[in-house]
Amino acid sequence: MRRVRIFRETWPLRKAGLAPGEDEREVDLVVMEIEEDGILACGEAAPNRRFGESCASVMAQIGVILPDIEKGLARERLQQILPPGAARAVIDCALWDLAARKKNMTLVEYLECERGEYPLAKTLLPDTPSIMAEQAARYWQAGRRALCVQLDERLISERMVAIREAVPDATLLVDARESWRAEGLAARCQLLADLHVALLIQPLGAFDDAALECFVHPLPICADASCHSRGSLKALEGRYEAIDISLGKCGGLTEALALAYAARERELRIKVSTGPCTSRCAAASLPLAPWADYLDIDGPGWLEVDVEPPLLFPSGLVRV
Repeated sequence: MRRVRIFRETWPLRKAGLAPGEDEREVDLVVMEIEEDGILACGEAAPNRRFGESCASVMAQIGVILPDIEKGLARERLQQILPPGAARAVIDCALWDLAARKKNMTLVEYLECERGEYPLAKTLLPDTPSIMAEQAARYWQAGRRALCVQLDERLISERMVAIREAVPDATLLVDARESWRAEGLAARCQLLADLHVALLIQPLGAFDDAALECFVHPLPICADASCHSRGSLKALEGRYEAIDISLGKCGGLTEALALAYAARERELRIKVSTGPCTSRCAAASLPLAPWADYLDIDGPGWLEVDVEPPLLFPSGLVRV
C-alpha cells in the first residue's frame, strides 16, 4: 500500500509578478506526496479559476479516487477516470516522479529526453508603455532573449511600439488572454506582424474563436484556453497554427507528451508554459522542452521563495 498525502500550499508572489491593480499577493497550489517502498515522490498543480477550479474542488476530485491511488493506481488508468485539469495533473506528476525516483533517476534521465539548452521566455505583465519598455530592457540585459508580453484591450500599439524600440532584437510573443474581439483583430494582427512579433496567443475567447475560421492573418496564432488535450485538436483546424501546453491544463505529463506528439503530426508549433509554481512543477515540465518552439516555464520566478533545491535558469536558458 502507498501512503498518500494531499494538502494545500500558499506561496507569496513577488511584487514584480503583480500587474497594476492586482490585489492578490499569493498563489495557492495543491500538492500530493506519495510514499512507496520507502521512496517519497511529489506532484503539484495550481487550480485554474478560468476553468472553474479551486483548491477545494481539486482536492475533492482527488479524494474520490484516493483509495485507488493508495492501492497502486497506474497512470494509464488515471487518464480514463479523471478529465484533464489540475486534479489529474497533481496525481500524474506524482506518479511520474515516483517512477523516476524508484530508478534513482531524474525525470529527464528516466524518459531519456534529448539533452540541450533551450531559451526561456520571460513574462512581461501589463503596465504603462514606458514601464513595460524599461522592464523589457532589463530582462534583455539579464540575458532573456524571448519575452511573453501580456496585454489587455488597452494601449496595444503604444505598449508594443515602446517594447520593440527597447528590445529591437528580442523574440516577442503576445498573450492577449482572451481579451480582444473579432472587430479590429485584423488591424491588430498587422500591427504585431509589422513589429515582428513571433506569436499571438489566444486573442479571442475560447467560445468565440469561430471568428478565426478562414481568418487571414500575417502571424501565427496560438490556442491556449481553446486547447486542453488531444481531444481539442480537431476543433483548432483552420483557426490556429500553434498550441500552448501546460501540465495543469491538460492533466499532467502523460497527456502533455501525447499532445505534443499529436501537435507535431499536425505541423502545429508548440509553446510550453507554467503559471506561478514551485520548481517541482517546472521540473515536471522539463521533458517537454525538446518539443517546444517556445518555452515559458519560469513559474518559480513569480514567487518570493521556492522549494529546495530550486530549479535554476542561468542566463535565461533551460538546461535539459
